[in-house]
Amino acid sequence: MSGSFDLKAWMQPHLARVEVALAEGIAQPSPADLGEAMRYAVLDGGKRLRPLLVLATAEAVGGDMAAALRAACAIELIHAYSLVHDDMPCMDNDVLRRGKPTVHVQFGEAQALLAGDALQTLAFELLTPQDGSVSPQVQAACVGLLARASGYQGMAGGQAIDLASVGHRLTEAQLRQMHRLKTGALLLCSVQMGAACGAAVLATAHAALQQFGEAMGLAFQVVDDILDVTADSATLGKTAGKDAAADKPTYVALMGLAPAQRLADELAAQAAQALQDTDLPTERLAALRALCDMVVQRTH
Repeated sequence: MSGSFDLKAWMQPHLARVEVALAEGIAQPSPADLGEAMRYAVLDGGKRLRPLLVLATAEAVGGDMAAALRAACAIELIHAYSLVHDDMPCMDNDVLRRGKPTVHVQFGEAQALLAGDALQTLAFELLTPQDGSVSPQVQAACVGLLARASGYQGMAGGQAIDLASVGHRLTEAQLRQMHRLKTGALLLCSVQMGAACGAAVLATAHAALQQFGEAMGLAFQVVDDILDVTADSATLGKTAGKDAAADKPTYVALMGLAPAQRLADELAAQAAQALQDTDLPTERLAALRALCDMVVQRTH
């Protein structure tokens, strides 16, 4: 799909800007070393897929890249906070994340809980600078998108379904809805916030970008379910096989390994078609195409 586009060359400067901005965002002194736990949760790890999707979409629509960088960091902070909380004993009780001990193992449960809380609110601070660098319209749009994607109608709601579904066999429609909220909402939001940083874009392009985000977001989760079965913990940077061990509903458990892989490929094809349907210049879409390929072809 991505042809001769050099994704690595495109990613390197974008990732560098994101890392610097994240480090600066959590650089302030904090009470009782809370910032140390926050930095541990966010820095030096992770694929940064969500920030990259924000930046790639903003480029595709000719958007304000300063606003897009803030949105990219904000969604990564929300993602990081969700991982901190998901790993805690009251949720998934995991001890390994991004190849290192989880935050509650390293800092204790109370500090981990507070670090997640603080990362969540910091995300919205980043989206609402008071220096006039981001227009009020873009601020309001991004705040609304991120709040809806991360709240009870999005990521948090999906996690609630996930916890309530342990030991139960879900239909494909129920499983799709769970993952649409738990994982897909933030991935879709990445695309939506990138588009919100742009100037006027045709409604058809916005609709097609939304279809791209939805298909790619579900493909990500299907591949995640596959990797939980086929990869080891060292490769994943998190505990492998934990979904099966916890009797959680997954696409592999529901339909088998080969059908799940076919579904991931089908979703990737749908995402590629959605990009074509935006009618945006092909060269502007190259990064989004390549990121979608990376999602489906990744090994960790």
